[in-house]
Amino acid sequence: MALLAACSKPADIPAGETLAIPVESSAFVDLDGVTTALGGAPKLAPGLTFLGGMELSSPEPLFGAFSSIRFRDRERFLGVFDTGYFIEGRITRDGAGRLIGLADVRLAPLLDADGRISPSKYLVDAESLALDGDRAYVGFEQRHRVVAYSPVSDLGQARPSAPLPLPFDVTRLRSNGGIEALVLSPTASPLAGALLALSEKSVDENGNNYAGILSGPLQGEFRVKPHDGFEITDGAFLPDGDLLLLERRFSIATGVGMRLRRIAGATIRPGAVVDGEIIFEADNRSQIDNMEGMEAIVAEDGSIHLIVVSDDNHSILQRTLMLEFRLAN
Repeated sequence: MALLAACSKPADIPAGETLAIPVESSAFVDLDGVTTALGGAPKLAPGLTFLGGMELSSPEPLFGAFSSIRFRDRERFLGVFDTGYFIEGRITRDGAGRLIGLADVRLAPLLDADGRISPSKYLVDAESLALDGDRAYVGFEQRHRVVAYSPVSDLGQARPSAPLPLPFDVTRLRSNGGIEALVLSPTASPLAGALLALSEKSVDENGNNYAGILSGPLQGEFRVKPHDGFEITDGAFLPDGDLLLLERRFSIATGVGMRLRRIAGATIRPGAVVDGEIIFEADNRSQIDNMEGMEAIVAEDGSIHLIVVSDDNHSILQRTLMLEFRLAN
């Protein structure tokens, strides 16, 4: 019992340092070329294929609570936990190219500008992430703000900037429904590499989600039209400039749901209310959970691979999943 208690105690990571942790995986893969391993009755638009996925766990109790994930290249990733930690590592694949695990995983606490660890989760409830070279933009809720951490190549030493100006009044944001997605637009698009922020469930008088273009030539507010009780949990721009949104729904009556929605990039501008095509939807009959993070990666064959991760809320009733889809051009 004493050994069990010791193993269940979270590690204490000193400010300025990182902690290497083991991560175990149990892969479930596509066996028939369609959606067998995903299970249930998911709806996939033409050109979207489920490739497989895996359940992740670690003997380190700090692991879990994924809020967002971004990739430095086709293997190496950076993510944030809403408990106030960065995670970095790389994905591993089998000989057929299917996800089978994570390697070189390290955790680091999110520090303040003076290099200190926050004593309060209220200050480090990280919900969104965008990666720009050696700088990572992180969006927080409860104390709503977006800051830029650098250098993320030395994760333990990364320090935040002053909060970035936002094009909407942060007092409009709900405490537990603020900036849930930060996305960098392609440089060769009308948004010209601008950083966008989208709220989870903070809506205006018409029921539309607050969103903003934080930089670039089209800086300003816009709105996203929600549907069917689904809420934005992350997003990623596709190479053609369209914005893909990851959305989640949860209720006691219906359980958990996951949706992907594609927003035409040309419609994103100040004053707009944007909407888009649903390209994927699944419910709790499928291998999904509380899906909160998503990234789009260009594969060697030019197709887009979508990596989606879940937040287990450190609950024994939930799982940390990583799913992969292929989106044809």
